[in-house]
Amino acid sequence: MSLFRFVSLLPVILLASCTLHLPVPEVSRQRVETRSMPVAASADTVPIYLLSDNLHTGLVFDLKWLVESGYVKPHETGDHKWVNMSWGEETAYVQERWLNPYQVFRALCTPSPSVMEIIPFDWKVEQVCHHQKVLIADVPRSAGPALAAFLNGCAAKRADGTPETIAPSSWGNGRLIRCPKNYSYYFPRICNVWTAQSLQSCGYSIKTRSALSASGLVRQASSPQNGFVKIWDPATDESKVVR
Repeated sequence: MSLFRFVSLLPVILLASCTLHLPVPEVSRQRVETRSMPVAASADTVPIYLLSDNLHTGLVFDLKWLVESGYVKPHETGDHKWVNMSWGEETAYVQERWLNPYQVFRALCTPSPSVMEIIPFDWKVEQVCHHQKVLIADVPRSAGPALAAFLNGCAAKRADGTPETIAPSSWGNGRLIRCPKNYSYYFPRICNVWTAQSLQSCGYSIKTRSALSASGLVRQASSPQNGFVKIWDPATDESKVVR
């Protein structure tokens, strides 16, 4: 390895040795027990949708369930059936044009400000989010408080305790929520780590280090132990109606 290449990769090498995880609020450490088999849909369960493209992942939650579980939503969110949520580097979400090489290097190799995107909607998930793979699983309603605690911890707060928003979402009528400074983005602490930890807080068995890629996360979520089922794939135009 040349000296120049070593120096250029040094930030990544050093950061890769850091913990992958985002900080976890103490209350969300008391997670539901990890399941050894999928949960059958019933009145005591609620669906969670996992969205994925080649690089990025996100989740769709039942908003009423989140709020009843203790999630504090932004003022601008309003009352809707679903919320699409994901996490990432602030400039990448706010800037409407592609990142330049310097911005890419700064985002991946130095701790950068991050945001959590929340987009409310009311229609079928696989039709609203048709540009991504859509997978679904059922989680016990009792998993809600741990998930809500994790999501609340990802948000910087206004004086009234609600999440601080900084800009419109990348699509839809949502908002970008500012994250606390200790929730900085860098490689390997990337968007899929947030998705993995959100699922972990619900009791799913997800190994964070094997979830850095979107495909790695989807592969784990689709295992018999976790039970996510694909219901839409834009690459093959395949859909499976399960709801």
